[in-house]
Amino acid sequence: MTERRYTILLDPGGETGTYTVTVPALPGVVTQGSSVEEAMMMMAREAIRCHLEGLLKDGEPIPEERAKPRLATVQVAA
Repeated sequence: MTERRYTILLDPGGETGTYTVTVPALPGVVTQGSSVEEAMMMMAREAIRCHLEGLLKDGEPIPEERAKPRLATVQVAA
């Protein structure tokens, strides 16, 4: 199997102390861990691996990350 690299985003859960992980290059891949290490090392890798295996099984192409996602902050009146 080919090694692939994907950028993940870790969103702290505030009071819960958990981290939600999303993968911009793989829409729909979302997982969670109780620490940064768990979120990155275990949960993110497993979620990505399962998603890619499903794509392969369905004969779908494997998305490649073409450019690193950028983070930006916008201000909105509410």
